[in-house]
Amino acid sequence: MKATQENKKIKADDYINADKLISKALRCLESRMKYATSKTLNSSRDVCDYLRLQLAGEKNEVFSVLFLDSHHRLLAFEKMFYGTVNEAVVYPRAIIQKALEHNAAAMIASHNHPSGNTEPSQTDRKITRELQIILKALDIN
Repeated sequence: MKATQENKKIKADDYINADKLISKALRCLESRMKYATSKTLNSSRDVCDYLRLQLAGEKNEVFSVLFLDSHHRLLAFEKMFYGTVNEAVVYPRAIIQKALEHNAAAMIASHNHPSGNTEPSQTDRKITRELQIILKALDIN
């Protein structure tokens, strides 16, 4: 019985330490992306790594946006909409407001799939098309 309680405490400590490590890694990555003039988000690998760190712990769908300058340097990352295990409601108007607020020249919209199935849904495709049309009219890539 005592050994089991000690194992549970060790596991809890491991989670706390892992959360601290992830938090430090995110701060380091954000610092590099925000302030290093040579660090741009031209690579899908850079974007994927960054988003994996940001969204990995989310149990439900989270729609997030990376707002970028004209050199694809990170201006801001925002978790904009929170949903359930299989969907999040997205409001394009709110995304456009934030893009203008950050004076973004480009943006990357994303969301996690807690189920592990990364195949885009019809809704995913529809919102992507809508955003592309609206952003093009505003000269935001």
